[in-house]
Amino acid sequence: MTRTVAEKRALFRALHEQGCFVLPNPWDAGSARYLQGLGFKALATTSSGLAWSLGHADGALPRDVILAHLREMVAAADLPVNADFESGFAPDAQGVAESVRLAVETGVAGLSIEDSTGLAANPLYEIDVAVARLRAARAAIDKAGGDTLLVGRAENFFVGRPDLEDTIARLKAYAQAGADCLYAPGIRTRGQIAAVVAAVAPKPVNLLVGAASELTLQDIADLGVRRVSVGGALARSAWGGFMRAARSIAEQGRFDGFAGAAAGDELNAFFRMPGE
Repeated sequence: MTRTVAEKRALFRALHEQGCFVLPNPWDAGSARYLQGLGFKALATTSSGLAWSLGHADGALPRDVILAHLREMVAAADLPVNADFESGFAPDAQGVAESVRLAVETGVAGLSIEDSTGLAANPLYEIDVAVARLRAARAAIDKAGGDTLLVGRAENFFVGRPDLEDTIARLKAYAQAGADCLYAPGIRTRGQIAAVVAAVAPKPVNLLVGAASELTLQDIADLGVRRVSVGGALARSAWGGFMRAARSIAEQGRFDGFAGAAAGDELNAFFRMPGE
């Protein structure tokens, strides 16, 4: 089936109303199509996964490259796509609004705006500035029809400021500013997760699981989380296999790093298009 952008956005909003779903993060068209084939209900982009695939560090790609990638990912799979839209590619609210307008035009079903500045000395926007940026994003989405889901991100735990109280204060402010879903990447313990869920209820919470965790999807659902993403973890897993095999050749002259590699016939069978 082929869904319209409006249908994808409606489906995406419905997924947030009850239960808990996994939102895996592909980094190119092939990984997006494969994840769709596994039965996932929605996808999210990963800024780090894309950046590494293009030979750059996370956060180094310009807005036009990200927008082109979003269009590619929306076209790659018949699923809603949530955009990792970093900090909106502008320091001011007006610039964020323009960036969000352009992102909505790509057909994404949702997008997130971070409150990180990218500055080591002052890594988070002051909360009033961050709120103004979220309000501008909300206004841009509403002007475009209002059906794109807005995710407000508090980056405290990602930028070396693991203050749960401040994280929650920011998330509550972002919810009031119009964020449809709240996200604090880096929280891991049951207590942290439960506190965030309770603080912003009834709005849904996204949890990042970017490393091996003792928590199962059922555990996470029981804590009240609505959706789970994995960030760059799938891309890092792929890079891990590539790096091990390449280093084995370069450093030891051995080719046993290919053990466990996917079979070419299996990949061809999965990706073969009608008429190919």
